[in-house]
Amino acid sequence: MAPIPSRLAWLDALRGPAALAVALHHSGWTFIPDLWAEVDGRIDVGTWGVFVFFLVSGYIIPASLERRGDLRAFWIGRAFRLLPLLLAALGLALLLAYAGAFALHPGLSVRPLPLVVLGNVTMLQELLGVPAVIDVMWTLSYEMAFYLLAVGLFATGRAHRSATTAIVLALSAVLLGLLLPGPVIGGRADLVAALLGVAVVAVVVVSARAGGGARTAAAVAGALLGLALVILGSRIGAWQGLIILAMMFAGTAVYRAEQGTIRWRTAVASVLTVLACGVLAKDDPGWAPALLLAAGFFAAGFALRRRSFPRWLAHLGVISFSLYLLHPLLLRISPNLPLFFLALIPLCYLTHRLLEAPAQRLGRRLARSSARESAPGGS
Repeated sequence: MAPIPSRLAWLDALRGPAALAVALHHSGWTFIPDLWAEVDGRIDVGTWGVFVFFLVSGYIIPASLERRGDLRAFWIGRAFRLLPLLLAALGLALLLAYAGAFALHPGLSVRPLPLVVLGNVTMLQELLGVPAVIDVMWTLSYEMAFYLLAVGLFATGRAHRSATTAIVLALSAVLLGLLLPGPVIGGRADLVAALLGVAVVAVVVVSARAGGGARTAAAVAGALLGLALVILGSRIGAWQGLIILAMMFAGTAVYRAEQGTIRWRTAVASVLTVLACGVLAKDDPGWAPALLLAAGFFAAGFALRRRSFPRWLAHLGVISFSLYLLHPLLLRISPNLPLFFLALIPLCYLTHRLLEAPAQRLGRRLARSSARESAPGGS
């Protein structure tokens, strides 16, 4: 099969295996639990996969933001990248649950419906103490927090300080993790969760539509909100939550070093600090190997970034969001492990082609139009 020489094909070559690793983790516990318990005791394959995703996001998201140079275009691009498939998956999950083929979190029925909708549609549910309709959505909450922080740094001209940010977050993770081992926002804090969710929506809208000082103030407020939500709302605790953010900014530091903005020794120091502070964040024998191997896998991909990658591997990366978000739904109706994967990949190819790709093209057109309007002399 012909290789794909794209400049960013190496990122797709990382995303595909990462998404399959998460799907394998959940399907292993479903179909072969005794065998998978032995594997999981040595390395948490699911954690490995999501940390590869976090590193990739850290590398590419600030680059995307700076390439556009426009906050409205950035938020439009993110919305059309994530929301169409997310909304479709949420709708499908509810239909399957109605048919008795998918088990929803029992907490969904006891929380106010508007709050459940707000949390899941904004992808902040993990940090607002709201149950997710689809369990794997928890990682999207940290992606959103990272977007808010990246936008805040960009708007204030401090985007180049990603290595410092990663180090500060990692060191803070240890201290705050010891002080806050569990979430402060959680349980039945419905009013607080609703206010915080609405506040995030407001700062995103203002940072996307306003200009000048109002835009900067909204972006800074969003960054502070994102950081506060991770510290106070992480279901997994402040230590793990902040390490996730730190890992993403470590990925950004690698991008900065590649571009010559910072020195390589600074980027390497940030990665090593994050790993050193992160390996003890969870009392689980499979956790530390997963973090270290995720960093090693990312480093290997980066070292090979100028090589060509097989087309099938790059295509797995292209459909990785579908693989990640839809596999829990298929898992509930698949009879066995082989059929699960045989059905999963064609299904995700279709959802990408029929839903994700058209939405992304529309998002790019709207983002370009927004950038032209925002440019000096634009209409």
